[in-house]
Amino acid sequence: MDLFEKVSADIKAAMLARDKVRLEALRGVKKEFLEAKTAKGGDGTLSDDAAMKILVKMVKQRKESAEIYNTQNRPELAENELAEAAVIEEYLPKQLTEEELTAELQKIIAQVGATSAKEMGKVMGVASKALAGRADGKAISAKVKELLA
Repeated sequence: MDLFEKVSADIKAAMLARDKVRLEALRGVKKEFLEAKTAKGGDGTLSDDAAMKILVKMVKQRKESAEIYNTQNRPELAENELAEAAVIEEYLPKQLTEEELTAELQKIIAQVGATSAKEMGKVMGVASKALAGRADGKAISAKVKELLA
């Protein structure tokens, strides 16, 4: 069962459970998946890699929206956005801890042979592909800078 089918099945379960937040989040995910499937130049399919990228983007959007709502003193809206982000995160692979991220990046730096901050681009290219969905891009970038400094 691919990610698209799993989300569709979970939408039905959320409807039966009358779980409004989960249903809204999953409907949003399915909408994004359908748009990606039918996008111009697409072949009508959605790989799990492409689906993961969509999910990461959606979680990031929800968290940024929650941040904005908090700064505008709208905690009820922020709470809803964070609840939806939590539902979407269930479909992402387990996030790396700080120690695991450091270990992975050290392996990548050794593999690429980078020795200075000037070679950060090489490391980021490999790291962002290898760690996609398992770590936030900002966290990867910050850790790479720290390790190459």
